[in-house]
Amino acid sequence: MTIQWFPGHMTRAKRQIQEKLKLIDIAIELLDARVPLSSRNPMVDDILQGKPRLIVLNKSDLADPRATEQWMAYFAHEGHECVAVDSSTGTRVNEIPIKAKEILHEKIAKQIAKGMNPRAVRGLIVGIPNVGKSTLINRLAGRNIAATGDKPGVTKGQQWIKVGTEMELLDTPGILWPKFEDQLVGYRLAMTGAIREQILNIDDIAFFAVRELAGRYWKVLKERYELDNAPSDPEDNEQIVQVMEDIGRKRGCLMGGGRVDLEKASGIILRDLRAGKLGRITLEAPYDDMPAREV
Repeated sequence: MTIQWFPGHMTRAKRQIQEKLKLIDIAIELLDARVPLSSRNPMVDDILQGKPRLIVLNKSDLADPRATEQWMAYFAHEGHECVAVDSSTGTRVNEIPIKAKEILHEKIAKQIAKGMNPRAVRGLIVGIPNVGKSTLINRLAGRNIAATGDKPGVTKGQQWIKVGTEMELLDTPGILWPKFEDQLVGYRLAMTGAIREQILNIDDIAFFAVRELAGRYWKVLKERYELDNAPSDPEDNEQIVQVMEDIGRKRGCLMGGGRVDLEKASGIILRDLRAGKLGRITLEAPYDDMPAREV
């Protein structure tokens, strides 16, 4: 299955962001801490045109903490300030305005030197669908002002939102890019909920998820679904189907004749994954040392 999702409103959102850039002091690039590379839109560098940037790894409560530390070090090495947060609970969210002002300290110092009273920092929140932009804004603002949801495409337009007296944020719709050159990116985004589910084959996405987890985090599958037999080869399709059938039986996803309803089992697996019920997992790392498979 080839995965792609680039509805017309994303092209419009890209254009609107570029039109507002002259008003922006800093861009806050929001990534999914479970898939920092796959959730990073390759068009963003071109869109932002060199604006100062703060990278925020959101949903860090769902990610493997060791991998998150590696990603923090990676972005620091690339010259970017980075903070890992959980916008749902507010963990470390208060560091974002502080980091933003640190990045802009020279600009602010020049304004003060000229006798100017620095205005509120204007930030642009940018990221892919369902990465938590609106949840983060609501947490920073201390009130529910931006529409949120657990499906991609909730934010349809732009709006300015005040964060205290020292920061204003421009919320924008999530933007993907016209073509995933690597289909692994598409599958990982589909796993984590960034692609509209109606265009996906859920069985395929769940199969991919189980194969990834069987190779990297077998223990979480084993404990969540009380499984007995680990696949000897996570790349063997028949063995992964067997794992999915075992999960289906454990969750009562049975049809006539005792056959497993794989579609129903697939839905359970993906809901558990996205809700964090499979534990803290990360599907990619900047260096080639992902957590070893646990049996």
